[in-house]
Amino acid sequence: MKSILVLNSGSSTLKFSLIDEEAHEVLISGMAEELGTSRACFIVKLDGEKQQIPTPNDDHTDAVRRVFDELETRGLKESVQAIGHRVVHGAEQFTGSVIITEDVIKAVEAATPYAPLHNPPNIIGIRAAQKVMPDLPQVAVFDTAFHQTLPDYAYRYGVPNAWYSEHGVRRYGFHGTSYRFVAQAAAKKLGLELEDSAFVIAHLGSGASVAAVLNGQSADTSMGFTPLEGLVMATRSGDVDPAVVPFMMKTLDKSADEILDILNKESGLLGLAEFSSDTRDLEVAMTAGDTRAKLALEVFAFRVAKYLAAMMVSLPRVDAIIFTAGIGENMAITRQLIMQHLTVFGYRLDPKLNAKMIGREGIEGVISAADTPTVLTIKTNEELMIALDTAKLVQNLIQ
Repeated sequence: MKSILVLNSGSSTLKFSLIDEEAHEVLISGMAEELGTSRACFIVKLDGEKQQIPTPNDDHTDAVRRVFDELETRGLKESVQAIGHRVVHGAEQFTGSVIITEDVIKAVEAATPYAPLHNPPNIIGIRAAQKVMPDLPQVAVFDTAFHQTLPDYAYRYGVPNAWYSEHGVRRYGFHGTSYRFVAQAAAKKLGLELEDSAFVIAHLGSGASVAAVLNGQSADTSMGFTPLEGLVMATRSGDVDPAVVPFMMKTLDKSADEILDILNKESGLLGLAEFSSDTRDLEVAMTAGDTRAKLALEVFAFRVAKYLAAMMVSLPRVDAIIFTAGIGENMAITRQLIMQHLTVFGYRLDPKLNAKMIGREGIEGVISAADTPTVLTIKTNEELMIALDTAKLVQNLIQ
């Protein structure tokens, strides 16, 4: 058996999945949480069961070492052929996944100003893996790479040219690994050739975006220079008038960074509902008559619907609208709230099919009513996409 270890490193977390190269199945997964604190713990998920182990003051290197100790205990360590890392931002330099070298790491570091909350911990995860398993080849898979096919009129902002040419101010887009997987899976499910397909995809999780994907390539997307642009999200505001920032700086006597922090962490569904950012909580509260929850979900749904419609102008046709990620795969009420705004285009959901599709239970498929434009749900699998990229790139190195 050959396997690929997929690592996703955050500022205080390290998620891992070991994926069988041939069967495309997760053999074992888990995560380390609250790294660098006395509350650090190591969680292992195997065969539907979860084991949690306190690991006070572990850092990322400790966490990677624990991953390999766990694999060795279960007789899986020797199967690992390579490590694939999720890296959020590759700026304009990376149009695809690459084998990690010192030059690649320097380029990821250079892109840090565009993703200051994400790239540094991504690098920490890479360095930790190199330290623990220096002989294993490693691959970087970039969230932004998929969107490097955007035409210039889609990624450029209406700002002075020098802002772009000298400072890199443009739309980069994110969730690219998810969009790649979902477009391929949707084409297969609908019996289409990926090279002759046109999809509008909504990746709706705590972070959320939509994209137009033409012939397997990104044609437009809602997230921009940072993941803050676009949809209303769990705690992110999405689009706001830029003039709001200086206005609230003066009104609240706060710095630009403090206002930006509020827009990223205290806004979105949480800001509107005030008690939760989780759509599951909001749906329950809305059903019970909570007006704040109702408004939060309506604002979210309306913004998603507007962007779904906007993405259509980038395509010659729309073969399907696709929902994916945690909210998109599982929340039938939210999907209905979104699609009711698109009846002008002929879209209508089948209530029974819509209620049936629950991604966490592995159920996906068409949710549109008969004789109406196609809408479906697809369960995304970014980890598998990272594993497949990694296996392909290191194939010659490990033969």
